[in-house]
Amino acid sequence: MNKLHLAASMFLLLGNLVSAQTKRLDLEQSLGLKSSLTKPINSVRGWADAQHYIEYDVQTGRTYQVHIKTGKHDSYTPPPTSDVEVYLQNNDVFIRWGTGAPKQLTHSPKVEEKNPTLSPDNQYVAFTRENDLYAVQVTDGREIRYTSDATDVIYNGWASWVYYEEILGRASEYKAFWWAPDSKSLAFMRFDDTRVPMFPIYNATGQHGFLEQTRYPKAGDPNPEVRVGFVPVKGGSVVWADFDEEADQYFGQPYWSYDSSNLMVQWMNRDQTDLNFYQVDPTTGAKREIYHEHQDSWIDLSHEERITYLKDNKHYILKSDKTGWAHYYLYELDGTLLNPITSGKWQVSSLELVDEKNKVVYFTARKEHSTTVDLYRVDYSGKNLKRLTFGDYTHEVSVAPDGKHFITTYSNVSTPTKVALLDNNGKLINELADSRATDFKDYLFAKTEMITIPTPDGYQLPAVITWPTDFDETKPHPVIFNIYGGPDAGTVKNTWKGTANQHWANEGIIQISVDHRASGHFGKEGVALMHRNLGHWEMIDYITAAKWLKSKPWVATDKLLITGHSYGGYMTCLALTKGADYFDYGIAGAPVTSWELYDTHYTERYMDTPQDNAEGYKNGSILTYVNQYKGVLRIMHGDIDDNVHLQNTIQLVDALTDRDRPFELMIYPGSRHGFSREKSAYDRKERYRFYYQYLLEKPMPAGLR
Repeated sequence: MNKLHLAASMFLLLGNLVSAQTKRLDLEQSLGLKSSLTKPINSVRGWADAQHYIEYDVQTGRTYQVHIKTGKHDSYTPPPTSDVEVYLQNNDVFIRWGTGAPKQLTHSPKVEEKNPTLSPDNQYVAFTRENDLYAVQVTDGREIRYTSDATDVIYNGWASWVYYEEILGRASEYKAFWWAPDSKSLAFMRFDDTRVPMFPIYNATGQHGFLEQTRYPKAGDPNPEVRVGFVPVKGGSVVWADFDEEADQYFGQPYWSYDSSNLMVQWMNRDQTDLNFYQVDPTTGAKREIYHEHQDSWIDLSHEERITYLKDNKHYILKSDKTGWAHYYLYELDGTLLNPITSGKWQVSSLELVDEKNKVVYFTARKEHSTTVDLYRVDYSGKNLKRLTFGDYTHEVSVAPDGKHFITTYSNVSTPTKVALLDNNGKLINELADSRATDFKDYLFAKTEMITIPTPDGYQLPAVITWPTDFDETKPHPVIFNIYGGPDAGTVKNTWKGTANQHWANEGIIQISVDHRASGHFGKEGVALMHRNLGHWEMIDYITAAKWLKSKPWVATDKLLITGHSYGGYMTCLALTKGADYFDYGIAGAPVTSWELYDTHYTERYMDTPQDNAEGYKNGSILTYVNQYKGVLRIMHGDIDDNVHLQNTIQLVDALTDRDRPFELMIYPGSRHGFSREKSAYDRKERYRFYYQYLLEKPMPAGLR
């Protein structure tokens, strides 16, 4: 019997047998606005020491340290990383020791200092002002200016937009300078945006509005020219790292060595196929290559974990997907590979703890199944790999500082979140919390299940499906197909989904999310299939899923709605054009509509430049398939989106109107890539309206308006 047919029959049987399930979720519960099925539980927030974990009490708002053996709770106050606080007030930098009175360090209220950062020895505060790099001495307020050549297109220690967005990450807040551990020098990046095109964003606020102008390099455009420099803390000439500033290149997140003797700089060519690590001497700028990697597709230059220096100052652990699967490798500091630590057709996720004394690594990985995460330990040598977590769950872990215990917060689609304490052999010590409400078993609610959908060429696409509450497999149901779809950005995970999906289940809608072959479930091997052809394999696999759904008697063949935001908005628009024979409705948020409209670093990683891959850009553009558009598409975009510009939606609207094709459009004023909070409630209700109008063909209930 077909797996889904069997599952549906089981739900009918359960509905008859489980008479205890007499409660139904009310409207607020089914929308996730009011607690039901589960209750709030205390959260674990790390470890105070090897014998005490830190627990936050949701009832009292207090934090405790809890002994792993006795369970005794003692009040806990996190020790400050420093008793010194540095902050901005009225555009100036202030410092405060403990509970003492604050001291003002800068006096330029008309010009804002940015990213004030205390040196490790607490003696200096570095910051940028009008795109130059400065520091102020804490004791006497003496100001030191390290650079003086900043303009509106040259920035010292302040990141160019594409570095902020794609390389250093938004969490950097544009900061592009780093203290040496010994506080004797600063490393920084200098950006020259002279050749980077300006992109205007019109803000309609006020009588005349105004323009935001950002140096935004779109695919194929010139990138910022970047240099890596060093300055002594007390001031002096800049020492520049020995790189060619005018080369077409990228620099990734740098790392200081523990002894401050060198800075490890990540370098990558414009094509993003070659990654080099260089040790750079801060006193001379001389560089020495310690690692090289080449991939024919691309290499991710991520601001997240790639290299972890060990405290022995002799080794580092590298994370790389060069074999087609992400794994860890042990290297000596000079770049000599000692051995792989992990290997196989599965993916490591994150490094949780390195026990240098016992030469053991604790890490999480998607090994048992690509939709779950587990904790493992393994020797430096790669031997004695052991799974420490249990069951068919996704585990979020916190490992004790000595590696002898860990706490897991875990769940799956049918099991609400639980918390447990285990030892480093995987032995259960204590169940700490269970979020299931006492009347959990009394409720009749829609079930969620993990399934796979086969492709004609042998892939099993992972999917998570929520059935209607009163599922009748003999009747056709509308479907909401939620996607994101970006490279290595799968969203299908075996975790508890809460109750926000229950209202639509009560209304008889099937809800499903599917990940394609390049979403990360099949390693870099699968992701690399997207090289030079974004939109191709994603659409093939989503059409496969759509055809599979519409082949079932319990799916309405004219009511398949696909929805997503950003890359998901792109895929939604592609589904209503290139895939319009298989999808009926779409709600697209902030879509990229043609890849030459997006930034260099992200786009060219997968597509190369438009000059080198004109056919790939044409095939990946929604505008290419506008003549095939049918169904009903709703497009939503923030008018000041600085990431995916409104230009994308305007060009699609232009193409649709030229062809006299009906669609819906909503512009959210004052919103960037994520819609502003003020617009969220309206957006949610408009989405509800769309579902009721097109999928359910009935008025929206008053309680949702």
